[in-house]
Amino acid sequence: MKTIDSIPTGKIQRASKLISTGAKVGINYIKYNVEKTVGDAAVAKTKLDESNASDIYDSLKDLKGSALKVAQMLSMEKSMLPKAYVEKFSLSQFSVPPLSSALVLKTFRKYFGKNPSELYDYFDLNSVNAASIGQVHKASLNNQPLAVKIQYPGVAQSIGSDLALVKPIAMRMFNIKGEGSDKYFKEVEDKLIEETNYILEVAQSVEIANACKHIPHLNFPKYYPELSTDRIITMDWMTGVHLSEFDINNADEDTRTQLGQALWDFYMYQIHILKKVHADPHPGNFLISENKELIALDFGCMKTIPNDFYIPYFELANPKIINDDILFKEKLYELEILISEDGPKEIAFFTELFKQLLSLFTQPFHQESFDFSDPKFFGQIAELGERFNKDPRIKEMNGNRGSKHFIYINRTFFGLYNLMFDLKSKNIKINHYLKFA
Repeated sequence: MKTIDSIPTGKIQRASKLISTGAKVGINYIKYNVEKTVGDAAVAKTKLDESNASDIYDSLKDLKGSALKVAQMLSMEKSMLPKAYVEKFSLSQFSVPPLSSALVLKTFRKYFGKNPSELYDYFDLNSVNAASIGQVHKASLNNQPLAVKIQYPGVAQSIGSDLALVKPIAMRMFNIKGEGSDKYFKEVEDKLIEETNYILEVAQSVEIANACKHIPHLNFPKYYPELSTDRIITMDWMTGVHLSEFDINNADEDTRTQLGQALWDFYMYQIHILKKVHADPHPGNFLISENKELIALDFGCMKTIPNDFYIPYFELANPKIINDDILFKEKLYELEILISEDGPKEIAFFTELFKQLLSLFTQPFHQESFDFSDPKFFGQIAELGERFNKDPRIKEMNGNRGSKHFIYINRTFFGLYNLMFDLKSKNIKINHYLKFA
């Protein structure tokens, strides 16, 4: 794989890259309009999606940082994006062009004042994994294999300019009005800034590892603060395969259940006991060890769940509240899904939308155990999402609704559900985590 000697960090540089990509996408649409007229429209649409996904990803992988992080987040939305986008954007999870060795050495000298050879007994200048905001190198010290994560130069400084470029696109996509929208973008910006603070990530990693190490079949690396800075992290090298690369189809049911239960318990324990959760559940953040245990990595994106959100959010998982019109609307107002400016049309529309959505999405919480391998359940979620996305009434409504906390909590649950489905986990005990509280 080719390496990169520099990353665009200025607002003009990054905007220019996106504009040139926009021109390519425009040409793809011209080709599509011709091909669907003279040939098979479905084939032409598939080709359009593949071309657009490839051009957009190629641009984002050079920009790296928060631009590529957006692609990573979108790759988790399997029910919302065409297959071509999911497949291409999922590469951002752990497979993008790495920094050159010269840029790696420059980064070490900037933050440690030393070359890596002065800190470790062994350090491989070629990265083994490269993702959205950093890449990983293999090292060792005192016979201990280590993983060293290096943040790409300029990532933290470019977050504001990247979001400024993305904001008008997102506002059009989700029908968000200008007034009152800042709280959502501020939530994303704050989280992205936190993810670039590697001192904070090390502290969060140690905190979560200590709090969850007693959960069966779940492992964490040891972190080394003395060999870490705000842009470099040193931790134990953990041997395993990425969750997405694990051959789950040839795994026996006991293995699938063991892995799925460990993952579910880990998330339920964080959400309900710690009230602070690893809000980045994508396959690149989990390994499966040789003895079929789960290894959790990368705690840069942690979301604290305040009680005034936690209580009404999980009350909406209760069928009694879902089926009680008065209580249900009360919770929708508490969570800012319904707002004071809503008229009868908006109240009726969003009440019905969320009643259907929650009745389906909270099904696992209505049972003692749940089969996350059931394609019918996930098919219904995708079908419902597609139906409402195509509903013309949504474009008439103000999209400025919902607590800012929905962004990362919903992202956590969508990501978790997708991982559970990928693991083909059956008979998952929903409240099993309480044994470890």
